[in-house]
Amino acid sequence: MSEENKYWHILEEFEPIKDVRNPKGREEVVSPTSRRNFLKVLGLGTASAALIASCKRPAEKAIPYFIKPEEITPGKAAYYASSYFNQNEFCNVLVKVRDNRPIKLEPNPKSVITPNGTSGRVQASVLDVYNVNRYQHPQKNGEATDWETADGEIVSQLRQLADSGKPVLLLTPTIISPSTKKLIGEFTQTFNAEWHQYDAIPMDGYREANNRVFGTNAIPEYHFEKADCIVSVGCDFLGTWLSPVEFSGQYSKRRDLFNGDGNLNKHYHIEAGMSLTGSNADMRIRAERADYGRILAYIYNHLAAKKGARTIEASTPPQDVIQKLDKVLADLAASEGKSLVVCGDNNPDYQIIANNINQLLGNIGSTILFERTYNHFQGSEKSLETLLNSNPGAVIVWDVNPVYNHPESEKIKAAIEKASLSVAISALPDETTELCQFVLPSPGYLECWDDAEYKNGIVSVLQPTLYKLFDARQAQESLLAWLGDETSWRDTIKNNWTTDYFPQQSEQNDPDRFWVETLKKGELVMESSPVTVVFNQNEIEKSIQSIDREKPVEGFTVELFENINIGTGHGPLNPWLQEVPDPVTRIAWDNYASVAPSVARQMGIQNGDIVQLGNLTIPAFVQPGQADKTISIAIGYGRIKGIPEELITGVNAYPLAKVENGFRQFSASGFNLTKTGGHEEMALVQGHQSMEGRPIVRESTLGKWKENPAAGNELHEEIKHHHTTLYNKYEYKGHKWGMAIDLSKCIGCSACVLACNTENNIPVVGKKEVARHHEMHWIRIDRYYNGDEENPEVVRQPVMCQHCDNAPCENVCPVAATNHSSEGLNQMAYNRCIGTRYCNNNCPYKVRRFNWLDYTGADSIPNNRYDPANLTLDLTRMRHNPDVTVRAKGVIEKCSFCVQRIQEKKLTAKNEGRQLQDGELQPACQQACPADAIVFGDLNDPNSKVSKMMKDPRNYHLLEELHTLPSVGYLTKIRNKS
Repeated sequence: MSEENKYWHILEEFEPIKDVRNPKGREEVVSPTSRRNFLKVLGLGTASAALIASCKRPAEKAIPYFIKPEEITPGKAAYYASSYFNQNEFCNVLVKVRDNRPIKLEPNPKSVITPNGTSGRVQASVLDVYNVNRYQHPQKNGEATDWETADGEIVSQLRQLADSGKPVLLLTPTIISPSTKKLIGEFTQTFNAEWHQYDAIPMDGYREANNRVFGTNAIPEYHFEKADCIVSVGCDFLGTWLSPVEFSGQYSKRRDLFNGDGNLNKHYHIEAGMSLTGSNADMRIRAERADYGRILAYIYNHLAAKKGARTIEASTPPQDVIQKLDKVLADLAASEGKSLVVCGDNNPDYQIIANNINQLLGNIGSTILFERTYNHFQGSEKSLETLLNSNPGAVIVWDVNPVYNHPESEKIKAAIEKASLSVAISALPDETTELCQFVLPSPGYLECWDDAEYKNGIVSVLQPTLYKLFDARQAQESLLAWLGDETSWRDTIKNNWTTDYFPQQSEQNDPDRFWVETLKKGELVMESSPVTVVFNQNEIEKSIQSIDREKPVEGFTVELFENINIGTGHGPLNPWLQEVPDPVTRIAWDNYASVAPSVARQMGIQNGDIVQLGNLTIPAFVQPGQADKTISIAIGYGRIKGIPEELITGVNAYPLAKVENGFRQFSASGFNLTKTGGHEEMALVQGHQSMEGRPIVRESTLGKWKENPAAGNELHEEIKHHHTTLYNKYEYKGHKWGMAIDLSKCIGCSACVLACNTENNIPVVGKKEVARHHEMHWIRIDRYYNGDEENPEVVRQPVMCQHCDNAPCENVCPVAATNHSSEGLNQMAYNRCIGTRYCNNNCPYKVRRFNWLDYTGADSIPNNRYDPANLTLDLTRMRHNPDVTVRAKGVIEKCSFCVQRIQEKKLTAKNEGRQLQDGELQPACQQACPADAIVFGDLNDPNSKVSKMMKDPRNYHLLEELHTLPSVGYLTKIRNKS
């Protein structure tokens, strides 16, 4: 860490901004407890512990198999290939199943789209299966009914409507299943129905732009790993845009200095509100949301003039932005054919300009390909016009919630209520299903057969990993029943694959064997051929002129964005996603209006103050790096239906979106910002860990690294030289486990946090406890700012138990609950821990968690449970990993390096009579990381990757001046900036 850098967590630590501090401050609490009273309490606690230890828990009887299924071995996991798809995110996965219960999701290494890593939403989705609020049986007008009755009445009315010529509307999310598309075609033909696809966050503006410029409405592939220079205008491609897991893997390949050739790409990010992608950029340019169009036009005209192409007169962005764009334009011009310009706005004019910029730079056919285009985001605003402007006889709504997430929800609500037949197919209650006459419960994706063609020519199979928990039925099975087709949906998919895909491959000669092998791999990749698109340069003038006609609007611009965890509105149903803090603001359980520090200072706004924006009332958060005249608000919150009262958080911001020129836009101008006088405490987890001037994160620039591979890490050798100890050096004769984390590759996406939660049965404590800094996550991602409040740089650092060789926690435990293993692990014996928390106080890294309350139902005392998310019920407890102890109240817990995985892999290698291979053993955090930033292995193996990374000149340890000898190393973050 260079001396001129000043790192800070929150505005309270940034000296010039004292006037926007939280009014509660960080007061020092002085305990009034005397020594005598302390001893009294200690005596009572000891007696209570003895009493609790003598209590007997209720007996739970285990019932053995009489006839064991052949594919099930009790205590041994089975893995099934499947795929996760939720509106705007896709990932090929392996589902870990124990005793017919899916408990964990892992990336499918055989996938060509997402072979490494997942997202946090993918990891948390296993909990959705065990949601206690799911519909459990079909309903009619709120009353329970049976499938036979429901099918009879629905089919009767559909036939009557078809005969009378009244429209029947089928409204679905984007369908990427080839078999489902074929089935829907049969349904619409039989009942004279209209099929419309709907996306909560559409990309029809992108498709319209591509149609006008390239003659195809397809969304092409973007190859970030091929780009030497990336320029993003409000596009969060590492967080939520298009295919974030895929793009994170591509992006990290060009940020790798350990395996790479040192040729880092250059990443410029232009945005109004701080995003995950923007916070990872080499250079972030702060700009107002209303200026995006003018910025794109300026970039186009500058490049066009340089290449001798026609320029189009347009108004220019502010002068301070132009000065920063000079370096961007120079690097783009120097990276022709190896650059990428992307924009995250659904305005087709913006996308047309971006297309023309990429065409000028020669990126089409290089970093942007049309061979395997994306099949999601098929919805368009025009699809809703029939519902809004006609009088449909029947409306069938399948897993979409437009009454919640469309700005004209009242019109949609009225149209559904007027229809003579309304049917909702959904797993959970929501704002749309409550309006429908019939509600038909559907199972989760882990209970279903399906297929998916996310990209053209790459087809996946989904298979059920447990028997349906409730009296639910897939939507496809409902369509088959209404068509009078008695073929099962599984057989329908198999027949389609035998007919359509079996002839297109040559590996298998038998159709049945082809089907079985596809189920094993989970994916079929067919050959592709180069696609050449025709470029139409006549559209650019219209688009720039359209942007030039935009008049400045007084007041604030509100931009709506998608939170990386909560998404478009499914996240609030999942408490794991609610409790993981936003990677930028570090706030959990709520959305808020992000305002610039200058605005907060001027208006006297403090964190948590309730503000008014139009008809929206929402807490404010003072966000460094926020543009002055732009206010950023996350959508997806404010859900009410189908959610327990404890999980209802935030405000629904979808009504602030607008439909403009036939396209939904997620920014609007002309807002006034006023304080209401109210205040709400926010679950902000940042601030109780601080660098306090110490070199905890270290970074440097690419130029300095090329001159000195230890750039930014000069302190390491100096501290190492002064090390001395009273400890005896321990010789590890077998394995010595260690972990290395490359800060240059870590993007801070929190996938590792969610994977750790899933693997290790980590409880949810709720908003109130998180606000008190009682969160239970075994791994946290600290976020540090560097620079001024207006546009700081951001550094992130995952921190878990460091598994120190000279562990300070082990010396102070009075009952030896924490101890050191022969393989270098700092272990916890939960049944020995009595909760003194001495180890927590003595840990310099603050990575130990204390169970303040009975979050899991593992406590011996009855009626002592604190469960804000209904995770201790019999259904939700099915998701527990039986290899990991469920902890009780009053004990310390922490990262174990996934010791259960270590033991499993060691035993497998032993039974197979071989040595454990490097890379074979992966803890949950490493396996889930889409950026490949975490490496785990044996430090005693000199050829292991982790050993080599520990010897890298960039490697250092946290607080290494304490000489605790951690087994976790960090590689200095290197930015590509001049």
